[in-house]
Amino acid sequence: MAIDWYKEFVDLKYEPAKDDLVCLFYFEPAAGVSGREAAGRIASESSTGTWTTLFSMPPRMKALQATAFHIEGNVVKIAYPIELWEEGNTVQLMSGIAGNIFGMKAVRNLRLIDVALPPAYLKHFQGPHFGNDGIRKMMGIQKRPLTGAVPKPKIGFSAKEHADIGYETWMGGFDFVKDDENLTSTSFNKFEDRVKYMTKLRDKAEKETGEKKSAFLNITADVETMKKRADLLAANGWNYCMIDVVVAGTAAVMTMRDYCSDLGLAIHAHRAMHAALDRNRKHGISMQFLAKIMRLIGVSQIHTGTAVGKLTGSRKESLALANLLREKKTAAVEGMLLEQDWGKIKSAFPVSSGGLHPGLVPDVMDIYGPEMVLLVSGGIHGHPKGTRAGAKATMQAMEAWQEGVSLEEKAKKAKELKEALGKWGHYKPI
Repeated sequence: MAIDWYKEFVDLKYEPAKDDLVCLFYFEPAAGVSGREAAGRIASESSTGTWTTLFSMPPRMKALQATAFHIEGNVVKIAYPIELWEEGNTVQLMSGIAGNIFGMKAVRNLRLIDVALPPAYLKHFQGPHFGNDGIRKMMGIQKRPLTGAVPKPKIGFSAKEHADIGYETWMGGFDFVKDDENLTSTSFNKFEDRVKYMTKLRDKAEKETGEKKSAFLNITADVETMKKRADLLAANGWNYCMIDVVVAGTAAVMTMRDYCSDLGLAIHAHRAMHAALDRNRKHGISMQFLAKIMRLIGVSQIHTGTAVGKLTGSRKESLALANLLREKKTAAVEGMLLEQDWGKIKSAFPVSSGGLHPGLVPDVMDIYGPEMVLLVSGGIHGHPKGTRAGAKATMQAMEAWQEGVSLEEKAKKAKELKEALGKWGHYKPI
């Protein structure tokens, strides 16, 4: 049975106010529910509505309700008055536009694609502490991607073994060594031990290469433990930490952004668990929405896929995510992004990772250009001559792209790259 109440949340002539938040949803109505009613139910449940008409309401309620103002096929745009949202609280925002609506019986599928955030909402957030220019200055790197690698397998090494692999990674020319998502502090690799060994070998690598070296050490835990781990990193001269931001949650990330900023630590955001929310193209939350929220609350970089590696995600999606993070004003992409002016919110780096090796580096750089963090892990550790040679081969592949020559041409004078191509060629893993 259709309920007239929901029709009050649909007005196709409505023009969003300058301070409205506008959400882009994909939706599929349940059997017996019209598209217009389903859109009204989404707007109702995510703002001031309920399942039936009420005996009485204060007059202000009308001005606070969300409005579905554009419906085209299975896509709807809904505008939300700014007054609905607490200042500086993305947790509350998620509870509204990404909360109960996903469980409604009136929709068979529902996907939050993007949200356009007005200046009145943005002004209560600080965004990334450093911005991309600040990160480049901090690391002394210009014009090329920042590079990093995870010791592989991702978990199982002792702290000393982990650091030894990290040293070889740095000595091959890479900037960062990265913990992976499920390595925090284990019986065989305690966080404190890893910091100790990594610090010693970082200092050694810096002295021997004359280059700045760093790491993304995973502090993910309860907030108080994360603070203690961040303190330890800062005390040992590190400039970065890593947080599994989706599993930690926006509340924890908001707290740690400010805490880490006070310590001079940038945040590397791993997106572990994102696919549980975004892989189903018809339901859940898109990766671009997650990336937008993470830039808003202040991470310095977040994983965005490769399009040519082992993880899901197309070229179009990877580029849209990269631009969402890097640009001061994000252009609209039909069905994927709403226009977003970031105002004073600084930029963040897209991180390309997952199944990469030197033979795929030009493909990734064709998509992203040099303004990214490039993580090549198995693709350096699996090199026939080992980790250091694998890192060198990757750096040579980047040089080839910058010089405008093919990998095969570059490999004539770059033995590490030649050996990498001999093993993997241009293979794209699945």
